[in-house]
Amino acid sequence: MGEYRKDREKQMGNVKPLRIGDLSARVPVIQGGMGVGVSLSSLAGNVAKEGGIGVISTAQIGYREPDFDTDPIGANLRAVGTEIAKAREIAKGGILGVNIMVATRKYEEYVKAAVAAGIDLIISGAGLPMDLPKIVGAAKTKLAPIVSSVKSAQVIMRYWWKKYNRLPDAVVIEGPLAGGHLGFHKEQLADIEGLHYDEEVEAIIAQVNETAAEHGAEIPVVMAGGIYTREDMEHYLEMGASGVQMATRFVTTYECDADPAYKQSYIDAKEEDIVIVQSPVGMPGRAILNPFMKRAKEGRIPHEKCHLCISTCKGAETPYCITDALVNAVKGKVDEALLFCGANAYRATHLEHVKDILGEFA
Repeated sequence: MGEYRKDREKQMGNVKPLRIGDLSARVPVIQGGMGVGVSLSSLAGNVAKEGGIGVISTAQIGYREPDFDTDPIGANLRAVGTEIAKAREIAKGGILGVNIMVATRKYEEYVKAAVAAGIDLIISGAGLPMDLPKIVGAAKTKLAPIVSSVKSAQVIMRYWWKKYNRLPDAVVIEGPLAGGHLGFHKEQLADIEGLHYDEEVEAIIAQVNETAAEHGAEIPVVMAGGIYTREDMEHYLEMGASGVQMATRFVTTYECDADPAYKQSYIDAKEEDIVIVQSPVGMPGRAILNPFMKRAKEGRIPHEKCHLCISTCKGAETPYCITDALVNAVKGKVDEALLFCGANAYRATHLEHVKDILGEFA
């Protein structure tokens, strides 16, 4: 690894920091938000401590709270503040963000809870966060919508400027190789090469740069989905991105908040085990094919009380409860779980430390 870094540094030199307004991350890597419970205070705090941007996922963040089954929203909102405070202690002044899905029930309340806890950055996708500037108001929190197309980037920037006289502080492009829920149709995911997605990335970067220049602003673009090595990052930096967002690589770290069995499922996975699944909340996603997913394909898996997660979930009609499946995952009950992952999860061969990963990308 040391020789690799020396060779790459001769070619590119040390990478530039990722600057988002008055925030500056020494390593231009945002750790992607992973729910339920996979990226909480330990992972996010350690990424921030080592010079990246650590991100806590608010998706069912309060699953360990004693009242989660009876008051999931209350438990989650309480845990937002708790996890951010714990991450701050670890981060030692580093940059922290949260990922809040637009499709989350009570979305506005989650945003307000994160702002009240003093979060530096909100990254928001699973729908376009049209009214995010209104919810955040005059707070210093930086805002980064997630987009997957030129059209969605145009829509969000035009709307924010017209309605709120504000532009995004950063834009995250999430490509088709990402993990979890995906902003693509199942047909598109069946032929990813046919998407020629790098062309879309170049077009999004050009559109964001053009809009920023029109308003005398700077809007860094961060690429997400399929980034696993420094070489992957350099590919997008050379295309004009200012940084990358990476999630899957951080799962197999000692600092990741998930149970060791969840991490081991990545290490054990082969490339052919990683498949596109239909989430019970109506979106395609990428996950590891395991006994649970095989049973889910065969028929409905009974579930009990709704945990009020995603607004698109139809409760009793769903084939299985995604909250239960993801809680089982993070707790290590991997044969009873939905194991979301990125396309490169099979590349994991061992556990590593956050510090070493960010050293590779610095």
